[in-house]
Amino acid sequence: MILKGRIWKFGDNINTDLIIPARYLNTTDPAELALHLMEDEDPEFAKKIKPGDIIVAGKNFGCGSSREHAPIAIKESGIQAVLAESFARIFYRNAFNIGLPIFESSGVWEGINEGDDVEIHTDKGIIKDLTRKTEFMASPIPPFMEELISSGGLMEWVKTKLKLTSS
Repeated sequence: MILKGRIWKFGDNINTDLIIPARYLNTTDPAELALHLMEDEDPEFAKKIKPGDIIVAGKNFGCGSSREHAPIAIKESGIQAVLAESFARIFYRNAFNIGLPIFESSGVWEGINEGDDVEIHTDKGIIKDLTRKTEFMASPIPPFMEELISSGGLMEWVKTKLKLTSS
């Protein structure tokens, strides 16, 4: 799979409270969560992004509490992927569980600027900054995780598998 999008840039230690402030955790409506994505970091962020955009961040993206609301808000907003130097482990797992592709890549934060156009080859782990004509490597998404993403997350994948076995 190839993903293409425009970059929005954030720094190190972006925690789940910055991604989706705790005051909005009383809703489970993904569309409502998306309206408040990164609100405390940039109050206009949810209005500025367009479907297909990509977030690039520094180290430890998604640290803090283990809420699934954070990757749900990102995905529902139209952000199609997150690139970071590293991810908090629970965020990493939650992202794949809800079908949000994420990629760890050394040097990506320093090497890609906000507004750059980027292309990600998910099966090869190649990240191309089309604006700056540079490349970065990430671990490719394993085939099973690609299935999760293509299905829309773990729950949708399970529903598909259950339908297949009951037919």
